[in-house]
Amino acid sequence: MGDEVLYMNEQNIHWFPGHMQKALRQIETKLKIVDVVIELADSRAPLYSTRNPMIEEKIANKQKLLVLTKLDLADESRVSRSIEQLKTQYDIVLAGNLNDKNFIRQIKVAVKKLGEPVHLKQKAKLIKPQALKVIILGIPNVGKSTLINKLAKRRAAGVENRPGFTKAQQFIKVDQDFILIDTPGVLPPNYENKLAVLNLALLGSIPQDILPLHDLALYLGDFLIKNYPHLLTARFDLSPQHLIDTEQLFMQIAIRRGLNDGGVFNTDKAEVLLLNEFKNGVLGRITLGEDNAQ
Repeated sequence: MGDEVLYMNEQNIHWFPGHMQKALRQIETKLKIVDVVIELADSRAPLYSTRNPMIEEKIANKQKLLVLTKLDLADESRVSRSIEQLKTQYDIVLAGNLNDKNFIRQIKVAVKKLGEPVHLKQKAKLIKPQALKVIILGIPNVGKSTLINKLAKRRAAGVENRPGFTKAQQFIKVDQDFILIDTPGVLPPNYENKLAVLNLALLGSIPQDILPLHDLALYLGDFLIKNYPHLLTARFDLSPQHLIDTEQLFMQIAIRRGLNDGGVFNTDKAEVLLLNEFKNGVLGRITLGEDNAQ
């Protein structure tokens, strides 16, 4: 894994690529010249798991917009409750799908609104209003590069569905109104709470293989049984009695999907299938649990 630091014990899970430490230092430097901050988080775990407290400390005194991405994959009722809580920490909170042109327009309007105090100060000094300097922050795989490309209306940043893809900062001119500063996704150096790590692995913000896939599948299966049983019954043609526990669930998935080796149904394959179907968004609209993810 090169310069990545990775180890796990019962209390802490560490996954901190070396470039992230450098990125944190660069972010701190760039924040001195930034007018507006856009922080991105995933609507499927917006409260704690997909926001970096180290970043939030650094942007505390900035005009800041929180953009919750991938709303089309999330449970809107849960997201709405999260937004009310997050509004106490950010000047503006928006949730939506980055492929929705109307949502991109909302983001532009919000940025310009947050930049109004900057322009008023410039006018008071008889300075021609300058393009706002806007930094985009967030953990890996929450959609930073996608947002930049949508705002710039061109492929200004690389997009790939894997953590740690963007490794360098860059300046991108959107129009005469503002300039974007892209940054790599940055995670905290360690997570004391395993729930947050499980959520991040399910969402693709850290590699799934840093955790035993069996543990990850059991967590997801148990969560879905308790919170979204209707999605499981609909997707796999199951009955409520098939959702007594995860052992029953994975056996029934193996039976329904014909996952067998030599006539023996393979629940390991059923676990991988459930993880992949969640990651690909085909199970339905789901927001993960975060009650204990702080």
